[in-house]
Amino acid sequence: MADNSGVTGMKPKRKPSAGEKLSAAALRDSEARLRAILETAVEGIITINERGIIESFNRASENIFGYTAAEVIGKNVSVLMATPHREQHDSYLHNYRETGHAKIIGIGRETVARKKDGTLFPMDLSVSEVKLSDRRLFTGFIRDITERKRLEKENLEISEREQRRIGQDLHDGLCQQLAGIEMLSQVLAKKLAPNAKAAAARAQDIAGAVRAAISQTRLLARGLSPVTLEAEGLMAALAELALNTEKMFHVRCEFICAETVKFPDHAAATHLFRIAQEAVSNAIKHGHAKKISIRLAAGAEQLQLSVQDNGSGFPEKKSHGQGMGLRIMQSRIGMVGGTLRIENLRGGGVTVSCTAPKNSGTAHGCKK
Repeated sequence: MADNSGVTGMKPKRKPSAGEKLSAAALRDSEARLRAILETAVEGIITINERGIIESFNRASENIFGYTAAEVIGKNVSVLMATPHREQHDSYLHNYRETGHAKIIGIGRETVARKKDGTLFPMDLSVSEVKLSDRRLFTGFIRDITERKRLEKENLEISEREQRRIGQDLHDGLCQQLAGIEMLSQVLAKKLAPNAKAAAARAQDIAGAVRAAISQTRLLARGLSPVTLEAEGLMAALAELALNTEKMFHVRCEFICAETVKFPDHAAATHLFRIAQEAVSNAIKHGHAKKISIRLAAGAEQLQLSVQDNGSGFPEKKSHGQGMGLRIMQSRIGMVGGTLRIENLRGGGVTVSCTAPKNSGTAHGCKK
């Protein structure tokens, strides 16, 4: 007779029910579909944990960044970032954990990333948060926009050339014609003076009006074609912008630059000048400002440019880029690999500030 004393009280292993088998199969099938979606997605998809450590890296991400998944999984996501976000990313996550205030989660934005070989490139980034039972994950959706930025740059360059042409035509063509009319008016006034003093006075008035029109046209021409920027650099062009703003709009506009700032990249300097020009125009036309300050400073690696006014502030409804002027400013700063920030001041007014790397040629497809 068999001795069953050693197994007394043990229950035989239960076989899973048909329903449990179906549930397990459905779970495996769901996981397989999810993996297939991630691996065939056109966009780069990266997940990180709360400490910024990469947990997944799909095939599109490998193509975009040049890393294999095995090379980056387990590393901090800052390895994919460019300065200054590279150094600041851990503090972003820390601040979010402590305060719950998200700066980029749920909001798409353009930024600059770094490939394995050190090449910097522009990308669209959107981040979402997934709350699990015991932790949080962050998913980044990435799209390389190098080609789009190249086309935008070409369009802006075409626009710049056309603006320059119009400015030169105003200066060399219309101003010269107006100068001729002024001269004829003065000659007419001299001829009329002996016999028709009233008519002579009217002719002199016409000459004065034409002279004022010439002055306004020259200011417009210099705004469209900033000759000073080409000849003397960004500092001189911004100083002239402040001076011309005071003359044209009768507001107080000052240029502040504590030390000499040299910026030899003419194309990048033009973008920064146009950003300042747009910010000044917005302050006057939309903010009705009476005082504007343009500031320029240089650090070890970056230029800082800001325009501050005491106007009515920046409308919140345009804070996400609906305004054409804002979109152009964002596009311009993207061309030089910089950042743009618009901030309403507590006491009224707006500060438009931007930073740009001194070696701005690194923004698109160049190694740093």
